[in-house]
Amino acid sequence: MNIKELLLNGQSFSELLKQFSIAAEDVKIQDEEIILADQNLEHKEIVKESICIEGKNKDGIVNFFGTLHYNLFNKLAVFEMQGFEQVLRPGVL
Repeated sequence: MNIKELLLNGQSFSELLKQFSIAAEDVKIQDEEIILADQNLEHKEIVKESICIEGKNKDGIVNFFGTLHYNLFNKLAVFEMQGFEQVLRPGVL
């Protein structure tokens, strides 16, 4: 199971996407493969990582910055947002 699926199981992350009109299939967690490939994960119950989550909507791209708290053993993940930036498509005011 990937991190995006774990986050989508939680109500708060789904609500965050709704606020910005972002569909789940338009979300990408940057460097997810690198995070999951860390060999030390199997020795830690809860892991914290600073991440950027990119979402696309009709107006452009929204980047969410924050901390990911996750436990792959229990299949739980929470995103603690610290900020975001929106990059508008050309022609969008």
